[in-house]
Amino acid sequence: MNPASSFDRARFDAFPVVGILRGFAADVVEPMLAAAIEGGLRTVEITLNSPDAEGLIRSTRDRWGNQVNVGAGTVTTIEGLQRAIDAGAGFIVTPALNPEVVRACVAQGVPVMPGAMSPTEIVAAWELGATMVKVFPADGLGPAFIRSLRGPLPHIPLMPTGGVTVETLPAFRAAGAAAFGVGTPLFDPTRAAARDWSWFREQAGRFTAAWVLGG
Repeated sequence: MNPASSFDRARFDAFPVVGILRGFAADVVEPMLAAAIEGGLRTVEITLNSPDAEGLIRSTRDRWGNQVNVGAGTVTTIEGLQRAIDAGAGFIVTPALNPEVVRACVAQGVPVMPGAMSPTEIVAAWELGATMVKVFPADGLGPAFIRSLRGPLPHIPLMPTGGVTVETLPAFRAAGAAAFGVGTPLFDPTRAAARDWSWFREQAGRFTAAWVLGG
């Protein structure tokens, strides 16, 4: 199966929050993600620097692929990209702009969200064929930066990542963000260690409400 065929764009657009799973073991991911999905999460990114990332991508897609988009993040090389695609990742996210990785995704028809920060990098990522551009790190830039970019670059969909919380998401959306990458504010390691699964369901619900509020 072509991984690109597993990416449901309508599902993504309905609630464009990418939940970033980084560094969690499989026995934690399963109950944590199950709770977040109950709370409304519809897209999840498993970073390649997580333990047994390929195994997590496969098992997550096998169990929840009919409910969520499952992709790979922290993809920095062609070798890593191929491992992610072989594991069944339906989309790719990178921390920085790697033209080689973006071109390979485009050639294979796999949605790609490369990381970029400056206007030059953002335009370059888009011209390479990015599905949308991950603005990273967004925590030090804030919604005002997104708003400023939207003036000259209204045609490029932007996904701020880093610093997007329940409280800041509405402001990022009002500034023109098309999607959001969310890690610790959604998948809190402290809550995971406490096995507080209900918190993840409730937190995903809070992000869902923040998305609605931001509109």
